Amino acid sequence: MRSLAIVAALVVALLGAFPAEARSDRADAGPTVAINELPTEARETLARIQRGGPFPYDRDGVVFGNRERLLPPKPRGYYHEYTVQTPAAKARGARRIVCGGDAATLAECYYSNDHYQSFKRIRP
Repeated sequence: MRSLAIVAALVVALLGAFPAEARSDRADAGPTVAINELPTEARETLARIQRGGPFPYDRDGVVFGNRERLLPPKPRGYYHEYTVQTPAAKARGARRIVCGGDAATLAECYYSNDHYQSFKRIRP
């Protein structure tokens, strides 16, 4: 019984050592962005996602691993990533949309303009 109390105390101490914004539930309580506030290219990408394509990049629609753990934890394969074109960029650029579940519904989509360093949940 004593070891269980020690483990519980350790867990509480560890959770307290990390600010709330650094934990995996960050995107749920974090910043949001309205669809109409997104750059034009992001709105175009959302329209392609709803239509199911076509997508301009081979990597569009691949599984997003959430290695940064900034999005809510879900089983592998839940999230998929899509490129948001960046004007004047020679390659894909840093902007992405990541959608979870049934991407066509846009129910759980996130925008990153800094290659997964931060996310904003997209709201209607």
